[in-house]
Amino acid sequence: MNDTITFSIASDKERQVKETLEIVYQALQEKGYNPISQIVGYIISEDPTYITTHNNARSLMRRIDRDELMQLLIENYLGNK
Repeated sequence: MNDTITFSIASDKERQVKETLEIVYQALQEKGYNPISQIVGYIISEDPTYITTHNNARSLMRRIDRDELMQLLIENYLGNK
């Protein structure tokens, strides 16, 4: 086997952020919140109380660097990578 395996740290990080956001979104939805409004509130204020503790969502969300999250969101929205 001489196949070279390559991976991208950036794409792995992006995948982790996406998975975390999906878990947080679902937890907020399950608790009856508007997930988009709550996540935006958290990003703008960094106030963790915008994110429910349900399913460990708050702890997961706090592991994501807000600057990296904003960069990923804007890159994905604009389609620039």
